[in-house]
Amino acid sequence: MTLPFAASPRSTVGIEWELALVDRDSGDLRQVAQTVLEGVRQADGQPYPGILQEFLLNTVEAASRPSQTVGQAIGDIDERVELIRAAADPLRVDLMAAGTHPFARWERQRVTNKERYLRLVDRTQWWGRQMLIYGVHTHVGVEDRRKVLPIIRGLLSYVPHLQALSASSPYWGGEATGYASNRALMFQQLPTAGLPFQFDEWRELEAYVADMLHTGVIDVFNEIRWDIRPAPRFGTVEVRVCDSLPTLREVAAVSALVQCLVEDFSGRLDQGEEVPTMPTWFVQENKWRSARYGMEAIIILNQAGDEQLVTEHLPLVLARLEPVAARLDCLDELDFVHQMITAGASYQRQRSVAEAHAGDHDAALAAVVASLVHELQANQPLPPPRDADSARGR
Repeated sequence: MTLPFAASPRSTVGIEWELALVDRDSGDLRQVAQTVLEGVRQADGQPYPGILQEFLLNTVEAASRPSQTVGQAIGDIDERVELIRAAADPLRVDLMAAGTHPFARWERQRVTNKERYLRLVDRTQWWGRQMLIYGVHTHVGVEDRRKVLPIIRGLLSYVPHLQALSASSPYWGGEATGYASNRALMFQQLPTAGLPFQFDEWRELEAYVADMLHTGVIDVFNEIRWDIRPAPRFGTVEVRVCDSLPTLREVAAVSALVQCLVEDFSGRLDQGEEVPTMPTWFVQENKWRSARYGMEAIIILNQAGDEQLVTEHLPLVLARLEPVAARLDCLDELDFVHQMITAGASYQRQRSVAEAHAGDHDAALAAVVASLVHELQANQPLPPPRDADSARGR
């Protein structure tokens, strides 16, 4: 088979942000996505562009148009979030963004009545029904199909950086998991999810897709749910590593990092350079370390197996990417990554809130939900966590 790759302007960016709908009084999830979507229809009755139904009825997605800059894409999303909030407010429903809800029960959630979602649950059963998770997806335009697979292989070295920065799912079903991103390891249980194969040639990807279609593993390409994948219909590389982040400022920061990495790799390829890659086993280990330890993860940097604390390596990456960010007009957004390192990732802030209510488990997790709602409204992370003694880990 042939897998066409659409024409797309280089390093344009599109962002998708999954939002949870939570009850203002209980903090639990509400199954009102369809009502909210009806409330944001256009005057002619058509769905509002970029406000989308998702897998579960407790979720709405805000998506930008393809944009020249991260700032433009975030402006789109901000506009859509305000419309969603206006439709949700009369229902006494607030918006929350994190990789998981701290205490909601997966078995109480209802799946959107669409054939592709129902088919997914029917096939995947217990694991599929447990996909009570939320993410951020960033698309970056690639103008030449020959660049796509080398760029994806290069991005795999930065999975732990993106996962650590965005980690926001330390709780699951009311329990502390011990993981910074429980979502990362849950999502990979689905068929075709997880880390992508490291193909060298586009024909290898085409052969893989043909095999998956022939054997009934997928019916359409987008049922390949890799952490990083080509999006042939849009002409982009799509990075799906990140947990949903509590604030738009954090969404902008990680999206700027993704955009700059793709542009950096694209420029290297133009110069005839090879994009640095790592063996699959190191990539897999890095994903686990960053899911488990988040910002305290000691990550593998290269094929030689050199290691460094992720929060010590990130500033070096940011410094290298500053000229790229200047060209892409996202210096301010990229610079906010430094503040994220200082303030702590969401999982750290959530644990800090819970610790302030130690001794009352239910009150602690309710306070975590309230803090996430507040952060989204304020578009600002809460103060840094008190715990400075977290174990660094491999």
